[in-house]
Amino acid sequence: MIPFANLILSGALVGALACNAALAHGGEDHTHPASTPGAALPTQGLPSGGHASRESARRQADGSVFVPKAAQRQWGLRTQVLQSGPLAATVTLNGLVVVDPAAGGRVQAVQAGTVVAAGAGFPSVGQRVRRGELLAWLEPTPTALERGDRLATRAELSAQVTLAERRAARLAQLEGSVPAKDIEAARIEAQSLKERLQAVSTSLGSRLPLRAPADGVIGVVAVVAGEVVDPKAVLFEVVDPGRLLIEAPAYDLTLAGQMASAEGEAGGRRVAVAPLPAGRQLQGQALPLRFRVTASEAPLSVGQPVRVIVRRQAAGQGIAVPALAVARDGAGRTIVWVHAEPERFEPRVVQQEPLGASAVAVRAGLSTGERVVTQGASLLSQVR
Repeated sequence: MIPFANLILSGALVGALACNAALAHGGEDHTHPASTPGAALPTQGLPSGGHASRESARRQADGSVFVPKAAQRQWGLRTQVLQSGPLAATVTLNGLVVVDPAAGGRVQAVQAGTVVAAGAGFPSVGQRVRRGELLAWLEPTPTALERGDRLATRAELSAQVTLAERRAARLAQLEGSVPAKDIEAARIEAQSLKERLQAVSTSLGSRLPLRAPADGVIGVVAVVAGEVVDPKAVLFEVVDPGRLLIEAPAYDLTLAGQMASAEGEAGGRRVAVAPLPAGRQLQGQALPLRFRVTASEAPLSVGQPVRVIVRRQAAGQGIAVPALAVARDGAGRTIVWVHAEPERFEPRVVQQEPLGASAVAVRAGLSTGERVVTQGASLLSQVR
């Protein structure tokens, strides 16, 4: 049994605790305001990793953006410290992929005729062919008058061949009494007439071979079996995908003599190019510049647009920034986001020009030592 004295002491302790609890909450409002979705929670006095991690990103009155550390990790934000230095001036040209004249070509009809497939059929687009490979046949289609003239010529030559052969045979029988030169002349004349007859006969039912002009793949098939084509009609085009060029017009006529290097970009993929010597003939008030494609992160096609960034030999001060760091604000201005404080980012309006396929040169608006956002800049621009 529990002693009576212990029961009295326990009851006194419970009563004291209940009294203290009542005094601690006396006069306080126990109602809680309804939470607003997206509302920021106060962070003053909270340790790192406490309620501050539940705050949402928001734009400040001065235009900067507050982003908690947890959100920065979730968005995958990455920053980079800037360094100033001499950067070459660049010019951006809009070019197109063209065929290298020495590594491709066209198959055209030399005269009017009917195209006939060779073997199993016409080559298909993308099929690899070798130089000199037979692609199709062209059967000439002469007019009725031309065909009649050829038939008459063949008949006339056939009669002349018969007479010449008989004359040569008679002279051969009189060998010894007839000069040898007369016998030889008769034989030569008969042989010449036979060759003319053979040429005319061949032209009546001849086929002209259509062969690949270079090694490569079939890029265009512009004909079907049995089609009647005109002279100079393009029937096939052969392209070597490993030897392509980029042609871009330059309206600055001094650029050709000031190029230090160049780099291309197509569909967000880098294209390595090498400048080629420029000509001296304008096309549409511009000087066409050509660049040889040395490597590409993605396959290129003839006629595909490519942006070419040409670096001049002269250099000026600037800061190299990844192209992903550049964004647009609500007014359409070019900005980058500077990591000013651990959870605060400031927008900076900058003057930039392309430095390559994946970098830009900032000429004004940034300083050495500042840290800019290189990944996730577009997410910061969407914060309201």
